Amino acid sequence: MRRLTDYFPLSGYEIDFIPVGEGERSGDAIAMRITKNGKTEIYVIDGGTKASGEALVQHVKEYYGTDRVDYLISTHPDMDHISGLRVVLEKLKVRELWMHKPWEHASKIINDILDGRVTQHSLSERIKESVRLATEVEEMAKEKKVKVCEPFQGAKIGSYFYVLSPSKEWYIELLKNFDKMPPTKSTPMPGCKAFASSADNTAYEDWYNETLKEDGETSVRNESSVVLLGILPDDHGVLLTGDAGRQALTKAYEYAWDCDYDLQQCRFVQMPHHGSRRNVSPEVLDMLLGPILPVGSTATKTSFVNTSKGAPDHPRKSVVNAFIRRGVKVIATKGKKICSWSGYPPRNGWGSASPLSLSRKVEK
Repeated sequence: MRRLTDYFPLSGYEIDFIPVGEGERSGDAIAMRITKNGKTEIYVIDGGTKASGEALVQHVKEYYGTDRVDYLISTHPDMDHISGLRVVLEKLKVRELWMHKPWEHASKIINDILDGRVTQHSLSERIKESVRLATEVEEMAKEKKVKVCEPFQGAKIGSYFYVLSPSKEWYIELLKNFDKMPPTKSTPMPGCKAFASSADNTAYEDWYNETLKEDGETSVRNESSVVLLGILPDDHGVLLTGDAGRQALTKAYEYAWDCDYDLQQCRFVQMPHHGSRRNVSPEVLDMLLGPILPVGSTATKTSFVNTSKGAPDHPRKSVVNAFIRRGVKVIATKGKKICSWSGYPPRNGWGSASPLSLSRKVEK
């Protein structure tokens, strides 16, 4: 006879990555169930597209056995991360919504706007238009009387998660250079770079030959992504990165270090921005994961990366190799749900996911 705790453990967790998209673009949709001493909290981090939002709702009902979400978190307002949150708000009972509200910070940057005709009100409206989906999510939350909080560095979300980045001050600096913002007195921050194609776009790697560069740059909106540290019931650390880039990940590491936590202790790490080369570098990965290990070392960490089944370029092979060298087992969704769990029993019909292997040919 099975015990009740075989179905409802006193302590345990499940981290589920829901696939987003079917074309070349990928997004994020993550659900988590965490139980300690018989008390369970449900988290949803990003919602992907409308379709993945529907899948999230179904997943929470079917596998978590509930119609509630305690903490709904938006890492940043890109469509492939935030669209599905409207579905979650509509179809599940949400306790708290954590999201940035950039339009409410217009007063902090109005004096830096070069065009004197821009008013605080018009600036706020311009920001709202540029992140329209985020405003719709907040309005829906207010209609349903859901508490809305902003996730800035130092905040604690629920019993398990801490916001490592961005700080409120840095977020406001980033906001000055969001898309469609009027010119400011500050020097423009770096955005994505375009790279010319080449007839030979292949490089070669082995265990010790790493071609990943130190000069990757992503957009300021991606850098504003919420970076979360979770300390789970078995003391396993979980690092969730959204689309954060090198600057945000470095600031997250430094803040965690100042709080006496070394992110290299994390057993689970989300690969930033679906495995893009522009978001990480060897130096950043040495900080987050540790140095390159000897050949044949056993992986002690796991990384999930959300990629659509139609995205041949994500995750980038050079990034996957860099994670593997540092003792990380990498698993990609590629159109399928994947789950990391502890304490809960295995799910019927769910098999083992195959990790990616080291590639000799990578993108130049």
